[in-house]
Amino acid sequence: MSEHIEVHGSSGPPVLLLPGGHVSCHGFYPGYAEALVADPGARVIVHDRPGTGRSTVPGTLAGASGHLHALVGRLGMGPVVVVGQSLGGDVALLFARDFPEDVAGLVLLDPVPCGDVGLARLLERRYAGLARVARVPPVRRLIRRLMRATAEREIAKRGLRGSVADALEWSTDIDVRELARALEGLSALAEGFCPSDLPRGVPAAIVSADHQPGRIGDGARAAHARVAAALGVPVTRWPGTSHSLHLEQPERTIEVIRAVVRRTTDHA
Repeated sequence: MSEHIEVHGSSGPPVLLLPGGHVSCHGFYPGYAEALVADPGARVIVHDRPGTGRSTVPGTLAGASGHLHALVGRLGMGPVVVVGQSLGGDVALLFARDFPEDVAGLVLLDPVPCGDVGLARLLERRYAGLARVARVPPVRRLIRRLMRATAEREIAKRGLRGSVADALEWSTDIDVRELARALEGLSALAEGFCPSDLPRGVPAAIVSADHQPGRIGDGARAAHARVAAALGVPVTRWPGTSHSLHLEQPERTIEVIRAVVRRTTDHA
């Protein structure tokens, strides 16, 4: 069985990239590894945790932080700067809470609202419901077409091209049943999550999408504010960005990661 681990760069501070949802990290952050190896001279770990992406190793969301602890130890590369988008941001937070000695820094890119039990339950139930109806092949194909069409509209609207457009297209061209499996246990983890348990003083950044008002948008803003306060950092919000801000603003996102990596070397 394979976990699909790649390390880019031969020396320097280690950076661990965690993708959103259940998709592979390979291609999720187009050009990021090369940019971070070039400046600030980082080693970048590209990895599909068990139960996601190309990994053939079974795994669950509840076991993600323990797995990352074992991975970092096996690679001998800790502590690492952890970069996580969406559900990957939640995994990064749980990893930092459970194994603070493994985490040199945190970059959270519009993480799923960790700690908001009601919103976590809403998301988990919504995708579980979609997964149930997606058992019927014609419905599954329809859902997939609708998701692809949404991605194509976003690509056209934002003028995305090249590898970032490709990344948005394939990361939304998914089987919703697999995403539902990746979200299983989210509400239980939210019930046990308290931002005050996070390691204060660790170099960190949290970038929140420009959420529209409503249950999800308001919940995300509030949850991000609580996490930022616990880490002692401000929330960065770029006007007009969506949940896929790492593709809409790749250069700015890479600069945020570089800044945190540099702070870890000063911190050390």
